Amino acid sequence: MGRCMRRKGFTLTEVLVVIAVVSLLMAVLMPALARARQQGKSVLCMSNLRQLAMAAQMYANGNGDYFPMAMVTEMDGSVYKLCAWDFTTVYDSGNRYVEPGLMWQGETTERVQQCAAFKGAANWGEDKYTGYNYNTSYIAGRAAVKDGEVVSGTVVMSSKVGEVRRPEKCALFGDGQWGEGANKFMRSPFGGKLDENFSGRYAGTQGYRHLGKTNVAWCDGSVVSVEECFTEAHASEKANIAEGTGFLSADNSAYDLE
Repeated sequence: MGRCMRRKGFTLTEVLVVIAVVSLLMAVLMPALARARQQGKSVLCMSNLRQLAMAAQMYANGNGDYFPMAMVTEMDGSVYKLCAWDFTTVYDSGNRYVEPGLMWQGETTERVQQCAAFKGAANWGEDKYTGYNYNTSYIAGRAAVKDGEVVSGTVVMSSKVGEVRRPEKCALFGDGQWGEGANKFMRSPFGGKLDENFSGRYAGTQGYRHLGKTNVAWCDGSVVSVEECFTEAHASEKANIAEGTGFLSADNSAYDLE
């Protein structure tokens, strides 16, 4: 009896069918995988914002119920410091270095201040991590200090925790982003309690970079993803609002203390 001949390998048709099936599966799975990665980055971002909110609350607990200041400039002899809420930049005898900012009171896990979905530049060149901003229109104040003395007329105190009447509706931290990178100071669309003379509000917008949403930490410590994006502002401001960025409300209601 003759032996049956066993076929070796695949025919061209079979190879083409396999390639077509694999290509189809890749076309279906790749968007799903990309979306899953983006969702993972959003979850990490929300965890970071929750830690920022907790740090602000801990600071207030030890500082008379006041939220951290947004910025304090200090001049002591030849040493100049830009003390922001997140990082402090020190200029000393031609040297420049960065250390933990006002909110952290000397200690921080720096990476908590980096949004995983933000790949742009910081507006502060020495900041290694970036992506979040802090409500500077209603919550965070500012001051200047020279040789250990507060400079007259420079103090705008931060709000107190107890002054926020709707903490679940008042933004504290968020995904900061504008046309030129990430600004660490969040602004309401119109002049707020602490910054009525400030122009350039478009620099304090939020980045809707998490699948079309932006993450926000509210004053009660909760963190949510917000989809609604508003671009209402004065005409001179509106023209500079970058695509994919905007405000959390059409008025100041998502930022104010009421």
